[in-house]
Amino acid sequence: MASDPRSYQAPPDLLRDRAILVTGAGAGIGRCAALSFARHGATVILCGRTAARLEQIYDEIVAAGAPEPVLAPLSLERATEAEYRELATHIHEEFGRLDGLLHNAGVLGQRTSIANYDAATWQQVMQVNVTAGFLLTKALLPALREADSASVLFTSSGVGRRGRAFWGAYAVSKFAVEGLSQVLAAELEQTSRIRVNCINPGATRTAMRAAAYPAEDPASLKTPEQIMPAYLYLIGPDSSGVTGQSLDAQ
Repeated sequence: MASDPRSYQAPPDLLRDRAILVTGAGAGIGRCAALSFARHGATVILCGRTAARLEQIYDEIVAAGAPEPVLAPLSLERATEAEYRELATHIHEEFGRLDGLLHNAGVLGQRTSIANYDAATWQQVMQVNVTAGFLLTKALLPALREADSASVLFTSSGVGRRGRAFWGAYAVSKFAVEGLSQVLAAELEQTSRIRVNCINPGATRTAMRAAAYPAEDPASLKTPEQIMPAYLYLIGPDSSGVTGQSLDAQ
């Protein structure tokens, strides 16, 4: 492992000729990761629920002279297992493999007590934050197995390592993500070249953070661009051999 992934310096061609899918690519950390991966040579598959946002990122990537990305609009809240399999088939047909998968999409849900938590919101948070990641990864495993060195990266949180009052389904979903990552890493370590890890972005200047902490000064937080070194390290080949870990981006 790099001495400190947070200060990793990625070579310009780190991800050249690699196909990487990013969920939640339309905004925030996902948008930044998609742009960063593309700048380092990856063909990025832009997955998100809002096609117009994905098209904006597509245009930015093309304008920067990076490899032309692929649009994959999909609602993780409503997508069926068949739709995930269809996406996987398209990726396999176009690239023959998948080199990286960043599970970045997520929803916050309510900030309230368990006693007052709305059941429908609970289901929505668990669906988007956990079940969608399971279904998408399951569908993409054959394509990931075809890569020489594939990376699956789940997004965790500090409240997914130690529960905190009033964080409800979001905290529980992140505990589940940590568990899913560990189980998958253990299953694949001896049977594939796929590594599976979690990354905790920490306090970052995003819309979700603003919703969770409305009184916080955004200027006091790191931007998504500033936490990209750890993402590049974990998604790229320099982290080969690192699996089953949960690392901090800052």
